[in-house]
Amino acid sequence: MINSSLCYIERGGKYLMLHRIKKENDLNRDKWLGIGGKLEEGESPRDCVIREAFEETGLRLKDPRYRGLITFCYISPRGEPLTEQMHLFSCAEFSGELAADCDEGELEWIEKTKVRELSIWEGDKIFLDLLDKEPRFFLLKLEYRGDELISHRLDLAGE
Repeated sequence: MINSSLCYIERGGKYLMLHRIKKENDLNRDKWLGIGGKLEEGESPRDCVIREAFEETGLRLKDPRYRGLITFCYISPRGEPLTEQMHLFSCAEFSGELAADCDEGELEWIEKTKVRELSIWEGDKIFLDLLDKEPRFFLLKLEYRGDELISHRLDLAGE
């Protein structure tokens, strides 16, 4: 199982989004995502999201907020399974200058209201709504067959 962290960096009603267009054989190719990546040995999810944000954007996150845990279950068109646990963060406080180049793709500040119009995973719409409306920690399981979301389950903390 892959362990990763993902952060939606906020500024002025916008999220910093990454358009994944630079790597071949990328499961996320041509999709728009928040900022993040895989945990390295000995790293906590928070350590990972801070490191990945700096490496990809040049920004230093200040106190990213842990919002939820997403279990992403994917079956490729060839029937190959992949499971990933994504530790989801949001962060509105950061320092530094946005990097001019990112080896993962193109960085762009996108109005929060416009993000759902981009090429994103269908399940991302579920947790983006939760980031906007739900203050509690949540668990979300997303199951995909190729690009199609076939099921999801949401558990909110305290329920």
